[in-house]
Amino acid sequence: MLSHHWQNIMHRVLSSQCGLCRFPILAAAQPNALRWCDHCYQYLTPVKRCQRCGLSLKAEEANIESICGECLSEPPPWQRLFTLGDYDFPLSREVQRFKDHGQTWHVRALTQLLAQRISTPAPLITTVPLHWQRYFYRGFNQSDILARHLAGHLNVRFDNHVFRRVKHVQSQRGYKKSSREQNLKGAFTLNQPPKYNHVAIVDDVVTTGSTVRQLCHLLLEVGVETVDIYCICRTPAPGAV
Repeated sequence: MLSHHWQNIMHRVLSSQCGLCRFPILAAAQPNALRWCDHCYQYLTPVKRCQRCGLSLKAEEANIESICGECLSEPPPWQRLFTLGDYDFPLSREVQRFKDHGQTWHVRALTQLLAQRISTPAPLITTVPLHWQRYFYRGFNQSDILARHLAGHLNVRFDNHVFRRVKHVQSQRGYKKSSREQNLKGAFTLNQPPKYNHVAIVDDVVTTGSTVRQLCHLLLEVGVETVDIYCICRTPAPGAV
């Protein structure tokens, strides 16, 4: 795996090409942090989302609501969820490059774009902890890297020692929400209560929300008043088009 230093050098050498389609970037193209061409950058055009769960609003909801019907009836434990987009091409590929292959040259750009969408940042950013076995296998915690960059963009504090994972859980990919919640019971503990009333939890992808839900409850139980979620991708609801 190339070091972060050499990845950045390669990225700059290839910066005349679109980082997604690899076609040359025209001189008249609008510059952006990812160095994508104008056509590919349209993938990141914001859509109307529920402020609570981060899922795309249905057409009939998007015109009049900022919170979906499900969150109105059963609100999640967090207040706001900010995301760049759905876990679909091209963001899904960018996350996989980073998470599964250690390619980090685009992380600063992704977090910069996400930071621009966060209206009122939490003064403290923390992360979803990895069990030591998974950390040893992967060599890094992707949430830590994302959060460190985000904290820099937002000029807030970053602390990755708020939570500790005490139970090893197999990969949650492919599990339904109920199974995820059952698997995650007792998986996390709080090291010490944060000294802030407003805290944000960072993860690469929020799928069912089971993981961040567990962490939110730990914070709320010790008096934290507001918890937000910052993620690169939000997995669309089943059946969403």
